Amino acid sequence: MRVVAKFGGTSLGSGERIDRAADSIAKAVEQGHEIAVVASAMGSTTDDLLSEISFETEPADRAEIVSMGERTSVRMLKAALNARGVDAVFLEPGSDEWPVLTDEDGEVDVERTHERAQEVAGTLSNVVPVITGFLAQAPDGSLTTLGRGGSDTTAVMLGKYMDADEVVIVTDVEGVMTGDPRVVEGARNVGEITVDELRNLSFRGAEVVAPSALAYKEGNMGVRVVHYQHGDLLTGGTQVEGQFRSLVDMRDEPLACMTVAGRAIRNSPGVLQELTTALGEGDINVDAVASGMDSITFYVDESQAEDAETVLHREVVDQEPLSSITVDDGIAVIRVTGGQLPNQPGVLSEIIEPLAAEGINILDVITSATSIAVFVDWSDRETALEIMQKRF
Repeated sequence: MRVVAKFGGTSLGSGERIDRAADSIAKAVEQGHEIAVVASAMGSTTDDLLSEISFETEPADRAEIVSMGERTSVRMLKAALNARGVDAVFLEPGSDEWPVLTDEDGEVDVERTHERAQEVAGTLSNVVPVITGFLAQAPDGSLTTLGRGGSDTTAVMLGKYMDADEVVIVTDVEGVMTGDPRVVEGARNVGEITVDELRNLSFRGAEVVAPSALAYKEGNMGVRVVHYQHGDLLTGGTQVEGQFRSLVDMRDEPLACMTVAGRAIRNSPGVLQELTTALGEGDINVDAVASGMDSITFYVDESQAEDAETVLHREVVDQEPLSSITVDDGIAVIRVTGGQLPNQPGVLSEIIEPLAAEGINILDVITSATSIAVFVDWSDRETALEIMQKRF
């Protein structure tokens, strides 16, 4: 099996942990597996270096300074592997075999990176390459970086371009947990999670795998997250299932918009829960929810609008903060899924402005970490879909 193993800063944070990492790599090599290694800077080295840059620097100089953490890690891990009888080499920008290359705009040069990664993959039967994470090389030979979480990106990207069977992210957590074990009792490991689920969690603060890395995951390549104390690269942790997809999709059937108004609903604990529970007990599926200070809007199948209105009206009558319900139907929803959409400055204007130019009224916009849902009149759906497909 061909594996790309990425060791995070915590998993290389001391000589003892580097020994543990080298042991796990040597064990996998002894079992006959082809292993490529991506190494982060030891511990908090990168942050420490950044904190010491109190003077004006050119981007190239800054990159050179912060690269020293990764450059040190690969040398130490390579030496530890050699001491165990494993033939290993370290690769860093400037090496003849260095694989991660960018274009003139600073974006990864896919074609050249793929070619270089394939060349490195061709050596895996004889040697373990230990590759600096986070770093890349520009066309003029200068050093650049892949940004926050760049070592994860390096690992999954190289896994894809090296035709790896699996990418293993070795870190300081037991894979993905049901909750933060520092906050909630009984948090446990999640054995499997989808790419879309993990990307949503990552964009909202879960420090497991960088969202930018998951964009490189393909369905036939496994990605697994394990704790550095586990000691086995090939078992345990959380398996990330599926692959990243970017698409524009329109719901086939129209929706109805059910808006419940009330006094300061947002400051009334339990109101949303009771409304949602009532709809669930009525076997009514909710497609989306939007809320304001004095209203909550539910989008449901137009075919269920009458039943939903009856259920919600009953709640309006029974709950003191609520005053009225109104219904609008004939609504289409178009969703853009994938990428770092809400984190891209100006992305909403790129949707709203062309729709407005066509005279299409946007009824609502709901965003999540990895998707944007746009609600328009049913009669405008085809034009809106075409405009959004051209953009995304």
